[in-house]
Amino acid sequence: MQPTSLTALSPLDGRYAAKVEALRPIFSEFGLMRRRVAVEIHWLLALAQEKSIAEVADIPANTRQFLLTLIDGFSLQDAERIKAIEATTNHDVKAVEYFIKEKIGQEKMEIGGELAKAKEFVHFACTSEDINNLAYALMLRDARDNVLLPSLDKLIHTLRQMAHALAAQPMLSRTHGQTASPTTLGKEIANVIARLERQRQQIAAVELTGKINGAVGNYNAHVVAYPDTDWPTLSRRFVEALGLVWNAYTTQIEPHDCIAELADAIRRSNTILIDLCRDVWGYVSLGYFKQALKPGEVGSSTMPHKVNPIDFENAEGNFGVANSLFVHFAEKLPISRWQRDLTDSTVLRAIGTAFGHTQVALESLLRGLTKLNANPERLAADLDANWEVLAEAVQTVMRRHGLPEPYEQLKALTRGQGITRESLRTFIESLALPADVKKRLLALTPATYTGLAAKLAGGI
Repeated sequence: MQPTSLTALSPLDGRYAAKVEALRPIFSEFGLMRRRVAVEIHWLLALAQEKSIAEVADIPANTRQFLLTLIDGFSLQDAERIKAIEATTNHDVKAVEYFIKEKIGQEKMEIGGELAKAKEFVHFACTSEDINNLAYALMLRDARDNVLLPSLDKLIHTLRQMAHALAAQPMLSRTHGQTASPTTLGKEIANVIARLERQRQQIAAVELTGKINGAVGNYNAHVVAYPDTDWPTLSRRFVEALGLVWNAYTTQIEPHDCIAELADAIRRSNTILIDLCRDVWGYVSLGYFKQALKPGEVGSSTMPHKVNPIDFENAEGNFGVANSLFVHFAEKLPISRWQRDLTDSTVLRAIGTAFGHTQVALESLLRGLTKLNANPERLAADLDANWEVLAEAVQTVMRRHGLPEPYEQLKALTRGQGITRESLRTFIESLALPADVKKRLLALTPATYTGLAAKLAGGI
């Protein structure tokens, strides 16, 4: 069957392909190959700058530029060539090494062959994981900084606009599903913003670590070949030059603790957004929000009247799929038998899938939010039908002024039975309160009993 968007096994390469386009150059096999090539070439250049390694002379500027062009100009044709080499080697990283050596052979004709004598210093003293851990760290940095965080920032910006616009729009709260002290729509959105911003900071703050220290992390081969070279210093300088944090102590593999940290941080952000999706879904169901109609869109195949909250349902589902993978990454990747096993290899290839479902979810949620319009009439009707929520206000004022058993009195008046504006007014008028206090209580309505909600929402 010919691979198309309709025959793709994964929805990320089919139905949602356009939504994850920005992630494809990062997490595809092409993206992994390109970053492996980058690490290998930068390692060769780092060796050439080390005076104690005389066999790799300082690389002239034109030769250096030739090598850097292999990174910047890495093409689909180059990736296909690596794949063809891998068909023989049956080893993906070795295929990258051979590809670079092949290109160096071509350089002999192009600019004089200065690299020919250094060809065997490609992948010098490296284990495959030296290349892979750095390549994946670079991929994760690009995906986080250039795709995930900008999408999250766009969502936070949209939520902030909503919070400010709806800061003073009163809404009945529901704790345990029961009517509770009123809030405002804007304040409830502000709560989400505060949570998201904290997680956003933690996502951005995760240090992506890397190592290049050989087969079991001890520089064994390095020291045998060049005992006078300060390999830890060179390793640190190289890793940090890539924009990563150096990990001095590893086995054959970088232990992936930073990937677990990043997975957990993104999962927490996604969980907050699942919470938002469910709440908004509920508010749409209650009629607190209306959804903008899209011409030609069908809500149900049989019920013409329906406008379903499909964007929030789609987002919730995709956040859930992503989180299932992020949980597995966090639990599995830091574990490796003895100095190395290969179980992390296939798991790491699925990281892009988790980012992909997160990206689809963020776009769906953002699209859903832009369709929402508050329904003040429905919100007002709900508030006006639940005057019992003012019992908290009345009994608290009674406490301040020393009236006996205020909680018990209001409990007897309100619990398990409806209360009207008139019955509450009669109760307040019977209280031995100062006239100005009584007047303030009598003027109170469910819609005005929102505390500092509007101020808090406006200040987010």
